[in-house]
Amino acid sequence: MRHFRFLLSAVLWCVSAVCAVGEVLSEEQIAAKIFAPMSLGALISDNGVYELLNSGGAHAGYVFQTEPMAPLPGFSGAPVNVLVVLDLEGRFLDVQLLDHNEPIFVSGLGQAPFHAFFEQYRGHSISDSLVVGTPYGGATGGGGLVYLDGVTKATASVRIAHESVLAAALQVAREKMQGIASGPPAYPDPDYVEVLTWDDLVTQGLITRRLASNAEVQALFAGTVWEDDDAEALDDPDAPYLDLWIADVGPKSIARVLLSEDTLEELDHFMSISTFDEPILVIETARHGLVSEDFVRNTSPDWIGVQQDGFPVALRDADLFVELSDSVPDDLQDGVAMILRTDRRLGFDPTREWTMHVEAVREHGMFQPEIGSVQLTATHVTDERFYARPVVVEKLPAWKEAILNRETDLIVLAVVLAGLVALLLGAQSWLAGLATYTPIRLGILAGVLAFIGWWGQGQLSIVTPLAALQTSMAGGSFAFLLYDPFSLLIWGVAILGFVLWGRGLFCGWLCPFGALQEFAHHLGRLLRLPKIEPSARWDARLKSLKYVALAGLVAVTVFVPSYMDKAAEIEPFKTAITTFFVREWYYVAYAALWLVLGMFVFKGFCRYLCPLGALMAIGGVLRLRHWIPRREECGSPCQLCRVKCNYEAIAPSGKIQYSECFQCLDCVTIHDDANQCVPLILKGRAARRAPRNLGHPNTVPAE
Repeated sequence: MRHFRFLLSAVLWCVSAVCAVGEVLSEEQIAAKIFAPMSLGALISDNGVYELLNSGGAHAGYVFQTEPMAPLPGFSGAPVNVLVVLDLEGRFLDVQLLDHNEPIFVSGLGQAPFHAFFEQYRGHSISDSLVVGTPYGGATGGGGLVYLDGVTKATASVRIAHESVLAAALQVAREKMQGIASGPPAYPDPDYVEVLTWDDLVTQGLITRRLASNAEVQALFAGTVWEDDDAEALDDPDAPYLDLWIADVGPKSIARVLLSEDTLEELDHFMSISTFDEPILVIETARHGLVSEDFVRNTSPDWIGVQQDGFPVALRDADLFVELSDSVPDDLQDGVAMILRTDRRLGFDPTREWTMHVEAVREHGMFQPEIGSVQLTATHVTDERFYARPVVVEKLPAWKEAILNRETDLIVLAVVLAGLVALLLGAQSWLAGLATYTPIRLGILAGVLAFIGWWGQGQLSIVTPLAALQTSMAGGSFAFLLYDPFSLLIWGVAILGFVLWGRGLFCGWLCPFGALQEFAHHLGRLLRLPKIEPSARWDARLKSLKYVALAGLVAVTVFVPSYMDKAAEIEPFKTAITTFFVREWYYVAYAALWLVLGMFVFKGFCRYLCPLGALMAIGGVLRLRHWIPRREECGSPCQLCRVKCNYEAIAPSGKIQYSECFQCLDCVTIHDDANQCVPLILKGRAARRAPRNLGHPNTVPAE
């Protein structure tokens, strides 16, 4: 008992220590992970956000790590650190896993599935409703959510990492990219019809004109080497250099006024395929010509750009043949017309003002001319009435997503746990007294192994309380516990079991590896293998090892947390239950060793080395009742229950050591069985030997 108190004090002392936090990558290490032609720019914030530079050295996006901004603890207690590269439109260019201590990947499934998960982000935007999992009820996923495939047997860890990526990316967007759309973009309302004319478009501002004379452009080049390089502008300064007309032809009511029937049909076909693209019609009737001679169709126009809220909007030629309608004035019919497109998902909102800038380009010199340009700008906006906005798909909190993804499993688990607790609480003696009790118990354990263990991945582990310990010392959030509701429900019932029975409910009935060890014991008996039973002294010594293991794991978690996942491999649960023995050979050999040993020594790992069992035994101090029935004769003189107890949980005095009791109910069976319980047998014999007087005491029996 003195040693136990010392070990318990050591554990409590370790809990009060301060936990170390892992380091993030240095600037040089981050720079090495940026792929050419991009490069790492300057640090622009205190939380580790860097500029992303393109091949020309211009600002092209942002680079950051998730840990400094969203240090959500994983199941190891340490955050998952991810490198995120965003472009200026909020699109993920690259997402790389940098560092983590998630046990299921470190020494279970391997690193490859975790790295592969992050590759799915590329090309998606932070304005997308990204969730981990699959559509509920077998739906196709067309409701506005973008589904990322999780990793089987590691969904909780993946969800935590996903939330870290989104939290950090959205923080950068709020601070650095105010122009990124925060919700679903507006799209042309296909049901809205309004009869319009050319004059309506002009008077209502649905088409914008930008007229610039040669003199205006000449003034912009004044004082530069290109000042005298446009003879036509010098000869006729009042003539138009740019006569630009801009209209958003996404709304059909506007497109019908401007485009011919053939072009309308072609545009409708284009929009049926490119459902997120917004088509913009530009017409130029003066000298500019919209694009250079080197322009290639279906690419970005080299002389035209668009900005909204100070951020660039990606433009691309729609590669459509444009024929104007007869309602368009004749002086526009002979101009250069193009339909450009931009993706609304990247933040462009046609109902808010945006600016088109057109470059006026001049060349100076003959053989290797020096190129110079100035910008002419025009602003445009289309009225809200022509557009609709999709119903915002409210993304559920991650813990609700986790519950919905496992709804059926959770219902079945809740029914099983409620039934088991009710059975043990209300009909314990009846259950233990059944002639078929042992087959019933083994059947329940088989269900626990198959459903809770291999199917549900509900094997509790010491990793979870150690991660909670690390989180509490770091002042972090315990939200990570909600990402695995299946295991959390088992934890809740196990804690309830502390109050009602002690450690026995979990260790004896709900632990999949414990069930596997019990089957190993019965297999050993079928094979007639010798049963090894340590002496009482050695049994007590060996039982103290699990508290030493627990104290050691707590110390590792506190002082060297990066090794916690490796130290937790003292549990063979991950090998035997989580990965179903699909691991490196030495992990498989270690788990198999305990199962083989279990055929000789009854549940050796559970009794002697399990750190989770030690924690459960400590939790058992919450027990409020002595639930195993006893008689005065128990222990003196009767020793049958103590001798029969495979767990050595009954003292010679007959007292139950609940910290070592696994609730197998063998002693309850003996206690209530008149054919096994020695005191009941003796009382029965005494009752049969007592004289039975059938007549009057003065009556003399007949001879």
